[in-house]
Amino acid sequence: MQPKYSFIIPIYNEEETLLELYRRVSAIADRMDDLVEIILINDGSQDQSLKIIREFHQQDQRVCYLSFARNFGHQIAVTAGLNFVRGQVIVVLDADLQDPPELIPDMVEKWRQGYQVVYAQRIKRRKESWFKRFTAYSFYRILKYLAEVDIPTDTGDFCLMDRQVVDVLNSMPECNRYIRGLRSWVGFQQTAIRFERDSRFAGEVKYTFGKSLGLAVNSLVSFSKVPLRLSTYIGLLSAALALFMSVLVLYWRLTEPDSPLTGFATIAMAIFFLGSVQLISIGILGEYIGRIYEEVKGRPLYTLAEVGGFDSHLKFYKNQR
Repeated sequence: MQPKYSFIIPIYNEEETLLELYRRVSAIADRMDDLVEIILINDGSQDQSLKIIREFHQQDQRVCYLSFARNFGHQIAVTAGLNFVRGQVIVVLDADLQDPPELIPDMVEKWRQGYQVVYAQRIKRRKESWFKRFTAYSFYRILKYLAEVDIPTDTGDFCLMDRQVVDVLNSMPECNRYIRGLRSWVGFQQTAIRFERDSRFAGEVKYTFGKSLGLAVNSLVSFSKVPLRLSTYIGLLSAALALFMSVLVLYWRLTEPDSPLTGFATIAMAIFFLGSVQLISIGILGEYIGRIYEEVKGRPLYTLAEVGGFDSHLKFYKNQR
């Protein structure tokens, strides 16, 4: 029998949270009105996560798992789960329990009302540093302003999606994936459930500042052409400033030949300014060209080392390759 509900949970070095995660998620699964599958994606964990996942699979037939051959990242782990789901209602949540599984019944109720995407929107972040709160707040609003689609602020990957939405996402071949942006791009009826985000249950934060910055750059490049236009505007501005400075230096030369403003320092400043503009523009172009390079290689998004409970679904994975 096919499950009606599918829970997708990426796992990366979460041995300290897995028991509590399973307890809370399985309790929600027990309360659902139909069959549930719990899909755990081991994203190249270096601890005992895979061993614990295997034990869950052996004791609970609802638990299926995918194990990557190496770490491919959170967004690719979510993508793999979406590729393998069999349910009609798909829920994506993180393993650190900052996104409470107890919200799932409320999401399902919204789905029954006709919404095909129900995303969890944070109204408060508990026990997070002011720097984390400030950067997250700023990023979501900059992205909303610059992106060509309406990406809701303060939302992560924690969401419910209808099967129709997941089928559309699976049809997208791009490899630089920002799930919450793609989720907004596809359209359909969408709504939010607001909640206060808990602190991590245990273990270390997996999204470091570097990874968060990389995700931010990826989201901006994937959903906005503004950086490309910005480099053009900066170039035009620098050209205007250079012309103005040339006229100003010529004026000083004719009226105040001994002025220090016409010396080497002024020329050096102009050179450094124009050089920085050029490097910034080249860097922006490099981000876009790098993504084109990744796309044209045509490599699979991930490689699987082990699969549990998905024998009938391996055909899909082979076709994707």
